[in-house]
Amino acid sequence: MAERSQYEELARQISAVGAVKRSLARLLPAECPPGSAAVLSLVGRYGEMRLGRLAELLAVDMSVTSRHVAHVVDRGWLERRPDPDDRRSRILRLTPAGEALLDDLGRRSADLFAHHLGDWSDEEVGQLNALLARLRESLGGCRAHATHLPAPPAPPAQTTYT
Repeated sequence: MAERSQYEELARQISAVGAVKRSLARLLPAECPPGSAAVLSLVGRYGEMRLGRLAELLAVDMSVTSRHVAHVVDRGWLERRPDPDDRRSRILRLTPAGEALLDDLGRRSADLFAHHLGDWSDEEVGQLNALLARLRESLGGCRAHATHLPAPPAPPAQTTYT
């Protein structure tokens, strides 16, 4: 097990990844905010799904997921179809326009990383990818779940002298 100071440094480095996420967000077209891009990315990666599954993958509330989905549906990037197994439910699926946008966003992201990581070897980029995937997996896929941490130690008992 690593030293506590290593975990503290990891927390600082992960917090700093916010700057990388903001750089990626600046690549997005104005009509495609980060939440919409996340919806498209997840449906593109995992295929058609119900709203509940998408909310689970996004690790956000159903109402937030519903707003993101409404945004991308209104723009024609995603469609809702009746679920053949349960006609009361809807299945979310990328449209051809959504697939084209997702491809464009993927190219933009890859170009950004290629530009800024041009002096990294394929092996180094591969190591980073593998370690980030391992970190995500170790944290339960970063999906909403109960985290049970040990209780902090009790403060030392105060001794009083009379």
